[in-house]
Amino acid sequence: MQLNHDYTNLFEDVHTHVKESAEKLGASGGALFIIQNDKVVTESYFGKQSHASDAREVQVDTQFHIASVRKAYIGFAAAYAIYHGYFSMDDPVAQFVEDSHLSPYEGVTIRHLLTHTHGLHIVDGQLVSDFHPGESWAYRGPSIDLLTMIIKKTTGKSVADIVKDEVFDPVGFQSTEWIKMSQPHSKITNTIRDSDNIYWTVTDVVDGSGMNMYVSAQELALWGYLHLKEGKWGDQQLIPKEIIQLATSIQTPNPELPIHKNGCLWFVKDTNHSFNQIGDAVPRGSYQLLGYTNVALLVIPEENIVAVRMFNRYGSSGGYDYLKDIRSFGDLVYKCSIKTSTTGV
Repeated sequence: MQLNHDYTNLFEDVHTHVKESAEKLGASGGALFIIQNDKVVTESYFGKQSHASDAREVQVDTQFHIASVRKAYIGFAAAYAIYHGYFSMDDPVAQFVEDSHLSPYEGVTIRHLLTHTHGLHIVDGQLVSDFHPGESWAYRGPSIDLLTMIIKKTTGKSVADIVKDEVFDPVGFQSTEWIKMSQPHSKITNTIRDSDNIYWTVTDVVDGSGMNMYVSAQELALWGYLHLKEGKWGDQQLIPKEIIQLATSIQTPNPELPIHKNGCLWFVKDTNHSFNQIGDAVPRGSYQLLGYTNVALLVIPEENIVAVRMFNRYGSSGGYDYLKDIRSFGDLVYKCSIKTSTTGV
């Protein structure tokens, strides 16, 4: 399936915002890709894949390290497994782990892992529980390790296998992959980072469990578009819509708590909070993921729009307010999308 292009300058403010953010971050390049009403309305690439003088220009097949945005694929695999009956949302995690020390898992379910309400935390190499499951929210790594393990244990397939078989191969994605980081190829960006950044990891494991996923702006936007269309790809219902609905609707166990709301790892807009990464202007029901490389994937069903921004900067520079920046990105996308509605574009 090929989407038609109907480029418009109505998203010029978003383009300016993205380029200014790249400059503040010290990224060597970036990209912006927006789909609205089943057409590509904005597509731009700027800068180079690294700061090297002979670096390749950022272009349509350039692949960026998407960091935590990879959770859109892990969340899909989890929803796939739930839909097909391999496990349920409220199954206790303890039944899947082989650990003699089970007390930290007490009360923790798959739902808690998917919504960051599990309370699990690694302290001095030991897994501990910081709060009773479902009573608070914390963005921490153990949930991803557990989810990818449980998905593989129950389905017999890794996250990478599931998304490749269900989506990547059927639609022909060529620029979406987990790569062996010891063997980079010419189309991936050099991820610019501070030498003392403790969060950077290097791995050659390509089963979907690691933070080594590289995707082009176009294919990340198309991944979002598949979700916007609730699993339809052209005229074909490629993925059961129930899988997408499960992944992108609020699954947080206590929606009344003043915490982030999540679907299957997606951040889902509910009400406005000062800590929300989705801007105040963006309507309820929208969903987004933001990576530590400042890559973002935003889907606004109310305006039939998908927006992707790509940078190659891991972390940020001093004085950069990432929360203010991502909120204003979303607000601008939404406000510009309203312009297209009123002008008939």
